[in-house]
Amino acid sequence: MQELFNLKGEVALITGASSGLGAHFAKTLGRAGAKVIVAARRIDRLERLAETLSEENLLLFPLEMDVLDADSIEKAIKYSQSKLGPITILINNAGVPSSGRAIEMDEAEWDRVIDTNIKGAWLVAREVARGMVENKIRGRLINIASIIGVNTSAKRVLPYSVSKSGMISLTKTLALELSMEGICVNAIAPGYIQTELNSDFLQSPAGQRIITRVPVGRFGEPADLDGVLLMLAGPSARYITGSVFTVDGGLSLSTL
Repeated sequence: MQELFNLKGEVALITGASSGLGAHFAKTLGRAGAKVIVAARRIDRLERLAETLSEENLLLFPLEMDVLDADSIEKAIKYSQSKLGPITILINNAGVPSSGRAIEMDEAEWDRVIDTNIKGAWLVAREVARGMVENKIRGRLINIASIIGVNTSAKRVLPYSVSKSGMISLTKTLALELSMEGICVNAIAPGYIQTELNSDFLQSPAGQRIITRVPVGRFGEPADLDGVLLMLAGPSARYITGSVFTVDGGLSLSTL
């Protein structure tokens, strides 16, 4: 059974990996045996992450990449492939949040969120999938969506909600288009997962009110995503594609 979650010999690329869930995913896949490429714009943060995890004998490969720059993506992926071989797993994690009423939001904020969360995800997936097809790799693309993309009953997050709904549509369309090449494409839709990036809000009165709507009675932890991540990244998911896995403690059910 352990072989179903063994990633030895795999090469994984994680975008938005300098902090938060991306950094945690790097640790999880590395512990499962994968060679992990961590990508973000801030190479200094990636290098610190790699140094920290080296204490666990986990070897990460920091890679500077701007998900909004197609040339940057192409060059970064070609460089990583020259060092480690073709990418077999992509975790499309890079993204930015938004806040504010729709009628008060300016066009620049809309473009910032939509471009990063949707265009960036497509550009990276396109380049990685091209490599998989060229090298005849039956790889896995895993997009990090959100329950806000599944259940759009959240206020003041319009571009983020639209982008995560789009991420789910991107997942399903890519799954259809790449299925004949044996590439599986799925999405994980986390609920409120506590990280260093959102802990202040989740501990605030507003955040604590959210807990009352979570059936299991707590916010998620990054480790709560490990099971579904390892399943989708490994051989156990070879017959799963176009699916969205909600990991939210039942929050998406709370309004039913």
